[in-house]
Amino acid sequence: MIRAQLAATLLRARPAATRVAPAFARASSSAHGQETFESFNQRYVTFFESAQDLFEVQRGLNNCFAHDLVPAPSVVEAAVRAARRVNDYATAVRIFEGIKEKVENKQQYQAYLDELKPLREELGINIREELYTS
Repeated sequence: MIRAQLAATLLRARPAATRVAPAFARASSSAHGQETFESFNQRYVTFFESAQDLFEVQRGLNNCFAHDLVPAPSVVEAAVRAARRVNDYATAVRIFEGIKEKVENKQQYQAYLDELKPLREELGINIREELYTS
């Protein structure tokens, strides 16, 4: 009984919580400039050239493919080289799968494959269609 009275007294004595806006909130702004396709490509080529582990490579791929554009072959080459540098063959194959999903038609995908064929041969990377014929 005494515990219940003590608990009720303590609960009544607590001040009511007031809502305070978080200090990190800020108003949105559309005043920032748009990134050009060339600067986008250069940013990701630089990122993949300096990626040192699989987490960084996959994080960069996730961010790169999240944009509403198809990365340039130079970005794809840097990403594939980074995947092979961290010794992850599966990610290298999946980069080409991501390209296949991002392009608008089969001819564009074939153009990427044709342009990156020397790279694929150099690094020994097969695309999914070559690995699984069924």
